[in-house]
Amino acid sequence: MIMNDTGELASVSSAADSNSVRRQRTDIRTRDLINQAVASIPTLGLQRAAEFLATMNVPAEVAVRVLVYPNRRRAN
Repeated sequence: MIMNDTGELASVSSAADSNSVRRQRTDIRTRDLINQAVASIPTLGLQRAAEFLATMNVPAEVAVRVLVYPNRRRAN
């Protein structure tokens, strides 16, 4: 058993199946916060954008992924 994207326990085979299909984003608040942070990078810089996301309780692994590796962001 492993944890899937929604925080539920799933068998390894069903997790592999769900990873092959992109799920629609359900956390719109986090999406909006991330969009604000990414848009602020040219004027405020990467450090301030990261501080903003940390203050807004965006998980660190998500913040690093979207700020440092923008090509790993989910499609809207």
